[in-house]
Amino acid sequence: QVQLVESGGGSVQAGGSLRLSCDASRNTYSCMAWFRDAPGKEREGVASIFTEDDSTYYSNSVKGRFTISQDAAKKVYLQLNSLKLEDTAMYYCAVGSKECRGTLCWCTRRREFYTYWGQGTQVTVSS
Repeated sequence: QVQLVESGGGSVQAGGSLRLSCDASRNTYSCMAWFRDAPGKEREGVASIFTEDDSTYYSNSVKGRFTISQDAAKKVYLQLNSLKLEDTAMYYCAVGSKECRGTLCWCTRRREFYTYWGQGTQVTVSS
């Protein structure tokens, strides 16, 4: 069973930055991702990374501001820059399966493809 542990959340002013980390050292799945839950909103797939080739995928709401990455120790990171009030949410690390159509494969941001989830880390952005 995969155990995921997130860290790095906190409170920051709008325009600031945070770096979230997820320890996924025992992961064997092809995809790692970050999701977030905000009050009154459905869980949103923020970013995903295809571990086989480092391809990355982002939601439109964070593209250009957030960066997902991985390292050789199977840790996944989310760099959050230019934070906005609407980025306030509980952020979750997840691992799961790739999606394929024929020979083309990628990492979806749809939560049904993800199998294991971390406990979450809170990000609060204030004005």
